[in-house]
Amino acid sequence: MAGDQTTIQRREKLAGLILMGSALLALLVANSPAASAYQSLLHWPLGPSLPRFGVLDLHHWIADGLMAIFFLLVGLEVKREWYQGQLATAAARRLPIVAAAAGMAVPALIYLLVTDFDPALVRGWAIPSATDIAFAIGVLALLGTRAPPSIKLLLVTIAIIDDIGAVVIIAVAYTASLDLAAIAAVVVITGIMADLNKFGVRRLWPYLLGFAALWLSMLASGIHPTIAGVVAALTIPLGTGEARSPLKHLEHAIHPWVMFGVMPLFGLASAGVVLAGGVNALAQPLPLGVLAGLFVGKQLGVFGAIWLAVKARLCARPPGARWSQLYGASLLCGIGFTMSLFIGDLAFPKSPEEVEAAKLGILAGSLLSALAGWTVLRLAASVPASVDDTEDAAELFAADET
Repeated sequence: MAGDQTTIQRREKLAGLILMGSALLALLVANSPAASAYQSLLHWPLGPSLPRFGVLDLHHWIADGLMAIFFLLVGLEVKREWYQGQLATAAARRLPIVAAAAGMAVPALIYLLVTDFDPALVRGWAIPSATDIAFAIGVLALLGTRAPPSIKLLLVTIAIIDDIGAVVIIAVAYTASLDLAAIAAVVVITGIMADLNKFGVRRLWPYLLGFAALWLSMLASGIHPTIAGVVAALTIPLGTGEARSPLKHLEHAIHPWVMFGVMPLFGLASAGVVLAGGVNALAQPLPLGVLAGLFVGKQLGVFGAIWLAVKARLCARPPGARWSQLYGASLLCGIGFTMSLFIGDLAFPKSPEEVEAAKLGILAGSLLSALAGWTVLRLAASVPASVDDTEDAAELFAADET
């Protein structure tokens, strides 16, 4: 068992390195003479005509299609932890929900304050609201055993919750029209998949077909289709034994494909931001507001909510996690690539200049958050625990239950 865990940690670290490398490569190519060919490749139409969008280009197949499989993997992991792992109690679940809510509200407020509530920029308030799960996990994987498993689980859960929150924001604030028939199809398909579980269907292929139908329906509805992965994961049977669990079998089967296939392709497709204007460009209200929201707002919102909730004994600190490690994880929540870029496009659909300015802020804020979070977590692992850090988490759980 220990050997399997070591193998998984080495695999995740290697996957993290590959992801960082693919993102850096995309950034270099996008600012080189090959930029035109890079953009042409990303916008290359591919596949059949689909509802609402017609023929998707390569970038959308990666960001909206393959990333749905990544969300499926993450959803499977969280469901397993929710019912059989470290999120198996109400007390343990409460903390990531509180942290995610604050981690969305505070960055939005900081963005609005930095941009001085400018009516021309106010639509960008949600750009720094979401955490990029893929990049955050990639950075965390580079730390190996220096970060306890509870930190990864907390980070993943927070990221999923605020990504779902971001999708709700998109549906309410940025979607011009929702297709009610497609939304009805989403509800029906989800219900059918839940009934498959309820009536004891153990084979995976009906759930995978349902996942594909769910993705198409969400694409047609106007809801971000990657959420189909999380919804589908919630319907797949967990089971009680390792060998008999459809969920664990699927999680094990798709894990290497996601880590070494989907994530590097995503890095190549999404990190190609054109850098122009340097520091002077970052000083403008829009990119500065996005940067401050991600780098300052996320750490204030997430860590502040965790600290207040634990000190007020509303929630328990994750087992084995120090305050310094929780702060490092809060910094990593400021990595906001995927959903932030997506919201930026929706916020300023008629202004390519503002979209590019938002991308610059996203890049700078995400990079600062990644470097600072990695540094804090690495240093925290080498510093002896303080008396406060060795506080018994079980006592907090006991207080919560009473």
